[in-house]
Amino acid sequence: MADQADFADQAMEHMPALYNAALRMTRNPADAEDLLQETYLKAYRGFGGFQEGTNLRAWLYRILTNSYINTYRAKQRRPDEQELDEVEDHYFYNRLGGLEAARQGRSAEDELMDSLTDAEVKAALEDLPENFRLPVLLADVEGFSYKEIAEILDIPMGTVMSRLHRGRKGLEKRLYDFAVTRGLAEPPVAVSSSDEAG
Repeated sequence: MADQADFADQAMEHMPALYNAALRMTRNPADAEDLLQETYLKAYRGFGGFQEGTNLRAWLYRILTNSYINTYRAKQRRPDEQELDEVEDHYFYNRLGGLEAARQGRSAEDELMDSLTDAEVKAALEDLPENFRLPVLLADVEGFSYKEIAEILDIPMGTVMSRLHRGRKGLEKRLYDFAVTRGLAEPPVAVSSSDEAG
């Protein structure tokens, strides 16, 4: 059983990552701050029941995700272009780990991702249905394992794998479409309307 007096020492180090996750979930800085505050309040109140030696980060993400699902999913999005631009800048700077990480060895996928604009990547991710978007965020952005995601979202591990597969395929297709549009990838081999007319 965890001691609430140790809460700040153990839980506060996760706050920046949790804020970034809240921002990606809510897509709005004010809502992300509210969600983070709600998460930490619930975590503090429930810290006595936290089993020491288990994954505190996953426990905090579960509270964050459940709070988001229960409170914020029902809210309508408030698109404010200024705020969305700030979200994009903050998200992608952190995704790249700042300039230093960008200068280190990068894979071909990273190079292609760098060729796409932040807005295109963000749009592709946001176009995913919610039940696919959350597992993709937790796995590919936050780095949680399938088992941890199953616990965070309270769904079977097979469902996590299925949703991740479908979410990643949807993201891949959308990013491929962006790449083709910008001339970064070849269009799919198919009979085009000009071939039919010819």
